[in-house]
Amino acid sequence: MLHSRKVGALVVLDEEGHVVGIISERDIVRTLAQLGVMGMSMPVSSCMTRGVVYAVLTETVAELMTRMTDRRIRHLPVCEGERLVGVISIGDLVKTKIAETEAEAQELKAYIAQA
Repeated sequence: MLHSRKVGALVVLDEEGHVVGIISERDIVRTLAQLGVMGMSMPVSSCMTRGVVYAVLTETVAELMTRMTDRRIRHLPVCEGERLVGVISIGDLVKTKIAETEAEAQELKAYIAQA
């Protein structure tokens, strides 16, 4: 699924739709390193990351970047209450930060040109 969807991680939900884990390329590589080819037949629940760190809709780009950097994670499920509403990656945050910086630079250039 990671390959076909061209993503680096998938959120694992229980029957009620609550986040119970996240499985990433890193989790799979770790399992293969420990178990070899037998790891390929293991259930997702045995190699996923539990105790998922997640984001909420009101958090800022800076807050999420700090959390992801401090914890060395690349994907955060975004939840509203107990409901999964999306996933954000460090790449998404970096793109947003670059766009903000470029917009700010353009505003400064326009301001200087008017002076």
